[in-house]
Amino acid sequence: MRINATGATVLQHGALFYDRVGRTAEMNGHALVLSERERTLLEIFMQQPGQMVSKAQIIEMMCERGEPVSTNAVEVYVHRLRKKLEVGGVRIYTVRGQGYCLDEARTI
Repeated sequence: MRINATGATVLQHGALFYDRVGRTAEMNGHALVLSERERTLLEIFMQQPGQMVSKAQIIEMMCERGEPVSTNAVEVYVHRLRKKLEVGGVRIYTVRGQGYCLDEARTI
């Protein structure tokens, strides 16, 4: 986490930056176009990069922010966000039966 020139808290994971105050994201110097729920989801993941976040935790955090969401909707938003991040080398991994994990892309 770092503080940018305007004093806003910015989360960073590799080449991915998220400004929590401005609710903007950029990767490799390019702005990411995200929906409101994708921004919320990204912020949730970036607060705990490399750690597993369960669907139940995601639903609870989104509801706390006034964005009620179903389990199926979480899967849809994760899929959409995943597609936007993979191009820049950041992935959202599925932890089968448990949840998701934001991390840098791995090669097998």
